[in-house]
Amino acid sequence: MSIAGMYMLNTGGYKPEKIHQALDMLYLDRKNEFRELSQVLLSEKALNAMPYWKEFVLNFSLDVEDAFKTWSGQSPLSSSSPQKALTLLRQLGHDKTSMNQLAHLLNMSYNLSCEFKEIYRRLK
Repeated sequence: MSIAGMYMLNTGGYKPEKIHQALDMLYLDRKNEFRELSQVLLSEKALNAMPYWKEFVLNFSLDVEDAFKTWSGQSPLSSSSPQKALTLLRQLGHDKTSMNQLAHLLNMSYNLSCEFKEIYRRLK
């Protein structure tokens, strides 16, 4: 597993061994959510060529949670927050026909992030 390009996993003092263990545990329970998000975020060609797609989906989910903290006023607005928010919405909203579909994907991403952090916290 490589987290070199996964900037959200490279912050906050995450340890690679615990990331891998927590991700494996989360993936066991949330395999369908990971697959659904990967199909939205990555093309079939990219998905087949990308060995670390689960880490990519997790990094994206952590990004969604971070953006939500900004949207809800829990974190201060940074200079890149508006662009980050639009990028997230554009990635998830591609080919969607309703706000319900977009909200479903945002909720799924947010929940994956929260569950990962909880599993990571409980690991010794």
